[in-house]
Amino acid sequence: MRQRRFAFTNAANIAASAATAMALACLVPLGSAQAQDYPSKPIRLVIPFAAGGPTDTLGRGFAQQLSQVLKQQVYVDNKGGAGGGIGVDIVAKAPPDGYTIALGTNGPLAGNTALFKSIPYDPVKDLAPVARVAFVPNVIAVHPSIPAKTLAELIEFLKANPDKYSFASGGNGTTSHLGGEALKLATHTRMTHVPYKGDGPALVDAIGGQVPIIIASVTATAPYVQAGNLRALAVTSRTRSPNLPDVPTVEQAANLPGYEFAAWYGVVAPAATPPAIVKRLADATLQVIGSQHMADKLLSIGGQGAPMGSAEFGAFIKTEVPRWSRIIKQVGATAD
Repeated sequence: MRQRRFAFTNAANIAASAATAMALACLVPLGSAQAQDYPSKPIRLVIPFAAGGPTDTLGRGFAQQLSQVLKQQVYVDNKGGAGGGIGVDIVAKAPPDGYTIALGTNGPLAGNTALFKSIPYDPVKDLAPVARVAFVPNVIAVHPSIPAKTLAELIEFLKANPDKYSFASGGNGTTSHLGGEALKLATHTRMTHVPYKGDGPALVDAIGGQVPIIIASVTATAPYVQAGNLRALAVTSRTRSPNLPDVPTVEQAANLPGYEFAAWYGVVAPAATPPAIVKRLADATLQVIGSQHMADKLLSIGGQGAPMGSAEFGAFIKTEVPRWSRIIKQVGATAD
């Protein structure tokens, strides 16, 4: 009896252990199983700006290549407004399953926290960083009537003529505006900011000499530099632009270490997206960035690849939010 009772108890324990193990086996690999099956349906890539701009141009080329790498359709959905905030907020509130992602910029992912009175999402807490993709610099250029041939000469010219000259930008709170304000602060110069609704109208007045100093995107400005309508003095990135390879950086041209005010682009997902899916997206994104197709697409908008994985990109955003906020608050910039 004792032996049979022991055998029955032992068998019951074994059965209970097996049931527990099976239950755990069903629960533990759920995220891994999701990642293995991912993606099993089309992915929505939200572009938080209107169609036709540089973010849209980059995003469409990126979506096409990402579709090939993931072997699943990635389609673009333009949701512009509020400096990119509307589109990014849609992604922040989307189901965290990897099927709604965004190609964001330094605006909605960093600067908007200070540029707007309030935004409905936290770029650090409400989003999962997937990967940084690229950056696009601006160029500081002058009308030929300005005697400065270098950025250092322009700085000395402005110091000798405080508040007598203006600089044009593509709008309040843009990288061109904030880059100009940062240059003023770093060099103790004074010039008036004249915001325009985009680089196009700003360039018209710069070429006409009405606003003889301009900070605008490399691609928009380069044709007028090459035609002799404007003189390029420096690019606002840490490295030279392949679109204007003979033009030095601000750091090189004016001995301003660390100066960098370039637009950057990165992919984000909802905060609770499973890490395995984030990694799958990050690996695919980094593969796309390394392709010749994307190099050509970036060159067409004056950009350069600047790949960062998820962890590095997340740390980068955490440093960018206070950096952009600091300059925005210093100059008192607000959204249009």
